[in-house]
Amino acid sequence: MESIQSMFDHLHWANVRINNTLLSLSEPNKQAEKLFAHTLLAERVWITRLVGKSSAHLPIWTDLSLKSCDELLHKNHHDYRTYLSRVTEQEIEQIVIYKNSTGEEFHNSIRDILVHIALHGQYHRGQINLLLRQNDEEPVSSDYIIFKREEQ
Repeated sequence: MESIQSMFDHLHWANVRINNTLLSLSEPNKQAEKLFAHTLLAERVWITRLVGKSSAHLPIWTDLSLKSCDELLHKNHHDYRTYLSRVTEQEIEQIVIYKNSTGEEFHNSIRDILVHIALHGQYHRGQINLLLRQNDEEPVSSDYIIFKREEQ
């Protein structure tokens, strides 16, 4: 659980850095904003599934303002911290049954879902960095090791 918690601390740290960078751009980067919104919306979908609720009503690809992204970023962080504080080492292998956006049912362990969430965000933050670089903006350093160095 300690490694998973660290991954989610990193996820939040990296999301804050991306959010702050997108807010600071002189010209909006709509593609980057859309990817960032998707990352946060996907986190929302997964926490909803983890707590045993249907995510069918939740969007996964929709435009959000950066203000809305900022609010969702902090809501997600709060909800994941709360969730992770209650999951025990014994419970992490429990199977979650959920349906995807097309209604297809899947069964995965809590551990696998949590690892997926952390990796999914890192994937899209990499795409955002590529878009920033293509627009002559400085990419956001979001590597896990940098997070750990700053944590010390």
